[in-house]
Amino acid sequence: MARSVEPLVVGRVIGDVLDIFTPAAELTVHYSTKQVHNGCDIKPSSAADKPHVMVDPDAPTPSEPRLREWLHWIVVDIPEGHDATKGREMVPYMGPQPPTGIHRYILVLFKQERATEGGCQLPDARANFSTRQFAAQNSLGLPVAAVYFNSQKEPAVKKR
Repeated sequence: MARSVEPLVVGRVIGDVLDIFTPAAELTVHYSTKQVHNGCDIKPSSAADKPHVMVDPDAPTPSEPRLREWLHWIVVDIPEGHDATKGREMVPYMGPQPPTGIHRYILVLFKQERATEGGCQLPDARANFSTRQFAAQNSLGLPVAAVYFNSQKEPAVKKR
């Protein structure tokens, strides 16, 4: 079955954050019992803990006016066909914390050509993170899979 980047184009992930690529793996992401599908809505409270991220082992080898990328998690050396928790966490997970409006959260999978051994070149800060720049600095090439969801600030519970 051919994998499509069309939902990523429609959601402006391709263009804003990633260059066009040919998907070569199936990326399955769950927050508790909710599976992430491109463009779905997930409450910040539902995504507060690390997601369960799986790469399909049968897969071939692998709305703001100004874009601001924010780094939420980096895991490297994930064994093929395993959950991301089996890899090495380089930047700890931080769940969505959208201040106002609807924000996109994108999980991108790159195929490493070799283990990182000492790690990878990490960004200085989470704010103003560039996925393209990170991939270039670490010789990752184009992604092999990506999925995104939307999240917005939850209404506060009013105390009386």
